[in-house]
Amino acid sequence: MLRPMSLFARITLPLAAVNFINQANRSLVAVIGPLLALEFGLTAAELGLLAACFFAAYAMAQLPIGLALDLKGPRRVQATLALIAATGFSISALSADVWMLAAGRCVAGVGVAAGLMAMLKANTQWYPKERVAAVTGAGLFFASMGGLAATMPVQWALPFIGWRGVFVVLAGLAVSVSVWIWFSVPNAPPGVAPAPRRSLRQEIGEYGRIFKDPVFLRLVPTVAMLSTLNFTYQGLWSGPWLRDVGGLADAPRAAALFIYSIGMMTGSLLTGQAASFAQSRGYSPMLVPYIGVAGCLFAQAMLMLGPTDFWTMALLWFLFSFSGSVGPAGYAAIGQGFPPALAGRVATAINFLMLCVVFLFQTGIGAILDLWPRKADGGWAPEGYAWALGMTLSIQFVAAIWILLPWWQPRKEAG
Repeated sequence: MLRPMSLFARITLPLAAVNFINQANRSLVAVIGPLLALEFGLTAAELGLLAACFFAAYAMAQLPIGLALDLKGPRRVQATLALIAATGFSISALSADVWMLAAGRCVAGVGVAAGLMAMLKANTQWYPKERVAAVTGAGLFFASMGGLAATMPVQWALPFIGWRGVFVVLAGLAVSVSVWIWFSVPNAPPGVAPAPRRSLRQEIGEYGRIFKDPVFLRLVPTVAMLSTLNFTYQGLWSGPWLRDVGGLADAPRAAALFIYSIGMMTGSLLTGQAASFAQSRGYSPMLVPYIGVAGCLFAQAMLMLGPTDFWTMALLWFLFSFSGSVGPAGYAAIGQGFPPALAGRVATAINFLMLCVVFLFQTGIGAILDLWPRKADGGWAPEGYAWALGMTLSIQFVAAIWILLPWWQPRKEAG
């Protein structure tokens, strides 16, 4: 059996590299979104829809990918998907119009759709359950550097390579990571007997078991909303908010987004460690995600007030992303109630529901912003952002209340 550091370097880190590309790709639109809106003449709703195309494809791929992860393993699935992601980035780089760009985003969405899920599946196979949240958080710490790379470094590179050149770089990275995974990640731990062969219909039917599970239904709205909000705002609307509400030019806006990404990066590491620490001492694995919900609600309430001081804005977005980064610890907590053979399907079931809401949020926020006249500089009214934040805050609050409703009956955790 490989030692912990060897396990991390050989298994978790290569799989985290796909999530690095995923994070960079998601954060990229917040930086280049204003350029795309001007070049293609997009309204707020159309820009939101363009960003949401990525998440729609990402969502539609979740359930088939979860099944593939459980049946074929993370190595084969993730190495193949990384090549699909490279194809999507290449299409985006060559886009002659917004429709081709949207098609490229959809293909890329399928290609990175297993980013976190493959890493969770592998970590569930190779680590004891009380260590899964910590190791996954450490992997996401490195993956979150992709979010950092898509802020100030991309802003600096745009005058030299343009937004198309950024997609070319992503395509090259995706091909390299595919090769790394194929030659580094083992198929399965040694000595683990393969699952009994069953029909494809029976394997697909396990999703029914997951979606009907009472504890899954109780916890998933709260857990999914944590990641939903980070996907929604980091993936698009934090950048325009900093421009239109905060009044920031390109360079300081990129710096604020850099701080946002640092919040996600440090949060992924620290909240994962905290969740494992709490569980090892007998606390609920959901304790730290509950705290993250409170942090997200507070940050959104403060952002609704429209602060314009740079450090106030940056620290609020840092708190928002730090708190939301605890979502994967919630994924691991929910997954502990199911057999390890279902780990891929449980994680992708959560992700599927989460991404459906991201699609609605990204397009819905754009529709809200379009209710006010567009500003002379091409931006949107600050009042629209306040209403949009109020909408996401209210829905997260309802999800938090949902978990407290009394009729849910807990079931014993699976061994």
